Amino acid sequence: MNRTIKIAVLIESDFYENEIFYYKYRFAEENFDLHFLSRLWGQERLTFYGHEYKVPMECNESFENMSDEELSVYDAVIIPSGMVADRLRYTEDIHKLPPAVEFIKRAFAKKEIIKGIICHGLWLLAPATELIKGRRLVCHNNLLGDAKAYGAVYVDEDVVIDDDLITARAGDCAHLFAKAIIEKIHRK
Repeated sequence: MNRTIKIAVLIESDFYENEIFYYKYRFAEENFDLHFLSRLWGQERLTFYGHEYKVPMECNESFENMSDEELSVYDAVIIPSGMVADRLRYTEDIHKLPPAVEFIKRAFAKKEIIKGIICHGLWLLAPATELIKGRRLVCHNNLLGDAKAYGAVYVDEDVVIDDDLITARAGDCAHLFAKAIIEKIHRK
C-alpha cells in the first residue's frame, strides 16, 4: 500500500490503558496514522484519564464537526473498551442522538470503513441498534443481554468478523482485535 492508513479511536475518561497503549505501539509498527477523537465541548483539547492507573491522555481532535470527506479518509473507526462508550453516549437534548452516536452512524454508512467495537464499546450503539441488528458480534460477557436486546447475533468467540464490523470480547483481547483489523486493512 502506498497511501497512508488512518485509524480513529474514540476516547474519553475511564479508558482501559493497556488497550490504548497497545494500539499506540501496534498500529505504529504498521506505519498506520493513529488519531484519537472525542467530543471536546468547544475546547481546543481535553485531558482524559484512564480507568486503572489514572494515566492522563490529551486529546485535541474531535469528531463533532468532521465532514463526510474527512471521515472518508479513515480506514477504521474503533470504539474501545472501558467506560468510553458510556461517557460518549451522553446527550444534552434527549430528543437528539448523542454526537458520538451520530458520528458512528455516519461511519457505519460507509462500508469501506472498518468499524471496530471491543468490550463495552457496544454501549455506544444503544441509541442506534439498527446498525447491528442481525449482525454477528461478540462483546463483554456483561453485555450479552444488551447485544441480544439490540437484535445482534451473539457469537461466543474472542473476535468476530462480520464484513466491515469487527468485534472483540474484552480489553484483554486487544491484540487479537488489532490483528484482525490490520489483516482486514491489508486485504483491502
